[in-house]
Amino acid sequence: MTRDHQSSRQPLFSQIDVAQGALSSGSAAARSHEMEQTRLLRELLIGQDRQNELLEELVNQLCSAQKQRANELGQWKQANPHLSHSCRLAAEALGRVHTEFLDNLTQEIGENQDALMDGEFMLNEFIDRYGPRMAHLNGILQVLSQLSAAPDAANTPNSP
Repeated sequence: MTRDHQSSRQPLFSQIDVAQGALSSGSAAARSHEMEQTRLLRELLIGQDRQNELLEELVNQLCSAQKQRANELGQWKQANPHLSHSCRLAAEALGRVHTEFLDNLTQEIGENQDALMDGEFMLNEFIDRYGPRMAHLNGILQVLSQLSAAPDAANTPNSP
């Protein structure tokens, strides 16, 4: 019975004759089907080409905005070398403060892990205590880092 059932099933894979003679001996319906597939593939290709063009335009636009911002920052640094150097020193000092702040934050989390997980009040207190400070500290550090002058080549550890 299983053999009769298997023989009545259609095969999972079929063979396609791609020889030149197979096309000429095919019916009009098969040719129409092939032409429809070709048309659809061409439309897909056209759509993909358009999508690639749009992506290129987007990348160019983002790159030009980034280049303009980098040029403006470079010009500002050249126009304000003393302030740029001061921003570098402040960023380094604030980076040390940031590290100490993160150390205190992680110690408190470790000491109060159970209370933070169990009590919503404790979690809210923790977020109120550290959240705004962390956000503001990160923002200030980012601005100072962007405005700061590059470190002197003589002070870098990789210099010859």
